Amino acid sequence: MKPPPHRAPGRPRTNHLGRSEQLRLAKRAQRERERKAGLIIARLKLPVALADRLTFAARQEGFEALLHAFLETETVEVAKYPQLKLLCWNRRSEFISVREAWDLYERNWSFVERVRMDPLQSKLLSSLSTRFGGGVMIV
Repeated sequence: MKPPPHRAPGRPRTNHLGRSEQLRLAKRAQRERERKAGLIIARLKLPVALADRLTFAARQEGFEALLHAFLETETVEVAKYPQLKLLCWNRRSEFISVREAWDLYERNWSFVERVRMDPLQSKLLSSLSTRFGGGVMIV
């Protein structure tokens, strides 16, 4: 009796593309889904221990909210504050540090129109003065 013909182990082939081409197309589709969801990869160059810790923390529940809160306390989105935007006329950056915002207000206070400040900008200025100006508002 003849032995049965040799068959390759695993599932039968159902796709005419090779494995590497299938993976390439799957990765492209994944990137497209992420792009549509508004997600991007933010590459950071960090020391190994800090990168490991950040990677671990990013997997924890509530991390995104905590990161957002941290960024709100340490950075300022210039476009949200009209008077600050006028002071940043020569800057291209969308964000500045809170310290830099305070320094700009302090140096250029004579150009700030307080009557045109909206409540959001007044709140920012108040928090900056508490943090960097000892609670004393610029006059």
